[in-house]
Amino acid sequence: MFKKIFNKVIFILSLFFIVNLSSNASFCAEISPLDKIKERGSIMWGADAEGGAPYIFPDPKDPEKFIGFEVDLAEAIARELGVKAKHVQNAWDSLIPALERGDCDIAMNGIEITPQRKEHILFSRPYYVYVEQLVVRKEETAIKGIDDLKGKKVGTLSGTVAQNILEGMGGVDVKIYPGQVEPYEDLAIGRIDGVLLDLPIAAYYGKPNPKLKYAGNPMGEGLYGIAIRKEDENLKNKIDEIIDKLLRTGELKKIYEKWDLWNAAQEKLFENIQGERGYVDLEKSKSAPVYTFFPYLIKGAGVTILISVTSMALAIILGLFLTLLRLYGRKPFNNLAVAYIEIYRGTPLLIQLFILYYGLPNIGISMSPFLAAFIGLGMNYAAYEAELYRAGIMAVPKGQMEAGLSLGMSQGLTVQRIILPQAFRIALPGITNDFIALFKDSSLVSIIAMVELTKTYNILAASTLRFFELGLITAVLYFGMSYPLSLLARRLENKLKRKK
Repeated sequence: MFKKIFNKVIFILSLFFIVNLSSNASFCAEISPLDKIKERGSIMWGADAEGGAPYIFPDPKDPEKFIGFEVDLAEAIARELGVKAKHVQNAWDSLIPALERGDCDIAMNGIEITPQRKEHILFSRPYYVYVEQLVVRKEETAIKGIDDLKGKKVGTLSGTVAQNILEGMGGVDVKIYPGQVEPYEDLAIGRIDGVLLDLPIAAYYGKPNPKLKYAGNPMGEGLYGIAIRKEDENLKNKIDEIIDKLLRTGELKKIYEKWDLWNAAQEKLFENIQGERGYVDLEKSKSAPVYTFFPYLIKGAGVTILISVTSMALAIILGLFLTLLRLYGRKPFNNLAVAYIEIYRGTPLLIQLFILYYGLPNIGISMSPFLAAFIGLGMNYAAYEAELYRAGIMAVPKGQMEAGLSLGMSQGLTVQRIILPQAFRIALPGITNDFIALFKDSSLVSIIAMVELTKTYNILAASTLRFFELGLITAVLYFGMSYPLSLLARRLENKLKRKK
């Protein structure tokens, strides 16, 4: 009995590891990054599309397509390399770790060139000169510039130069936000007193808002660069050549003028270059019919279902194995089962996912985002399923085991034929409840580059500012996925009751 269950668990884990290793096999050969890119036919560039205007964000006319000035730049670089540009979604503050572990060839998402980052990665030639812009409410009169922020609540993003400036001033209550949209929304309703972020962000999320205004002149000039792994020196040199070419031909300036990003600061990169002007208005996304976002949300729901179902299957099998090992196994194996359950129940799922995806590569174990999500969720929920099974088994009268043994059945056969069917009926409501909870907890896998339903909603809502409508649709989709499970559980419970 134990051997069969153990072999099933090992088979499932081995199968996924083999698939993962096969998918990454082409990266193991000793060839240059440029050769890998050309052999693949695409350059993978990491960026966070959530609240990414004007860098990268969904097209209001076609939410499955991304637009933005960095999208245009990535496509121009790919064209010069003779390949296609392929966007790899990752949370902004995880872009550098994702680059280092090989999830993408380059990272480009308004990444500021700083001495701290240069210690870990290479940077291309700067492609944009940014400045920081303070934004306050329209009626604000006390704050005329950055020098008036002492004692005020000011929002910014984590890991930015703006954060360093605010914290270095002292006396400023710095509020850190996960995305670009949220601080301007909080500012408009009065939760904070100002927002300090890069000018391209302020131009798209602060300036168009009638409740907000710029305060003071831009300051804190710096440079954006394309992040490249330390060992990919030849790729850096090639990208530098391409940026130089785009500068000389004027194509880069045309891109910036198209997105209304050209300003005097860019003269440090460009001189005497002329181009046509255009501007894509983010407000158009607010008037787009809400049904245009359905396919994108449904696609995200499909990813959620896939992750949840496969992870729950692992949790059920592994949880049963742990329970049997704990109750009927010998030392030290039953102690190991208890330790596993307590450790996984006593540590946050988010930390477990971080360790699997970002920590294990440090010891030579690299997983795809799906494999890390599958194992992370499955192993975490296995600990909870094990306790449900244990409670179910303990609820079965001891006389049932004694009756089976008295009939000449082995302990394993008695557990399989008599104890487990009764325990399963008792544990079924809890298992169903955990499955529903797993659907919602699957949203955490967005931190390891999985774009499931919640991440899809965040990306669309942050770029369109339609938090309410899209939020309702997302909630309905989650309900539509979880409610049938409740109905199925009730049918199973009723069916099992009739068989008593």
